Amino acid sequence: MHIMIDLETMGTRPDAPIVAIGAVAFDANGITREFYANVDLGSAVNSGAKIDANTVMWWMQQDDDARAALVGKEDQYSLVGALVEFSKWMYIDRTAGVWGNGATFDNVILREAYLRAAVPCPWPFWDDKCYRTVKGIYPDVPLDRSGTHHNALHDARTQAEHLIAINAAAGGVVL
Repeated sequence: MHIMIDLETMGTRPDAPIVAIGAVAFDANGITREFYANVDLGSAVNSGAKIDANTVMWWMQQDDDARAALVGKEDQYSLVGALVEFSKWMYIDRTAGVWGNGATFDNVILREAYLRAAVPCPWPFWDDKCYRTVKGIYPDVPLDRSGTHHNALHDARTQAEHLIAINAAAGGVVL
C-alpha cells in the first residue's frame, strides 16, 4: 500500500509550521482510505516551526474555501496530536512508499515536525517517494483536479489519482 501525503503550511522550508495534513492510502487499483487533520498553528509554532511572511501573503491570495479550511475549526489537533493520529492511521497497512509533491517539501516538512515533536516518524526514510518527479516524467498524462485546490485531503486525493493514471499509462511500472 502506498501513501500520498499533502501538507498545508505557513512556510516552505523544513521548519515550516504545518496547518493541515491530508493523506490517502492507495494502490494501482485506487484509493482505499483517507486521513485529514487540521493543526493548530500556535502548537506548530510552539514546536519550533517558523512562519514565513511570504507564505502567509500567498495564503491571503488563495480561494476562500482553501483558507476557511485552515482556521477556526473546533476539531483542530495540536501538532503532537495530529502526528500521533497520523501515525496510528499509517500503521494499518505495510507501506510500499510515502509520496509527497516535491522531493524537498511534504515528506521533509512532516519528518522534521515529527523530529521537533519527539514523536517517532512512522515510515523509514527509504520509503520516501517524489510524486512531482514522476509527474514530470509523464507530462502527457492529464491531471484531473477535484475538490478545493490547497485543501490537503483534496490535493492528496488528486495527486494519488493522477499517480494511479500515470502507473496505468506506463504499463504498471510506477507502483
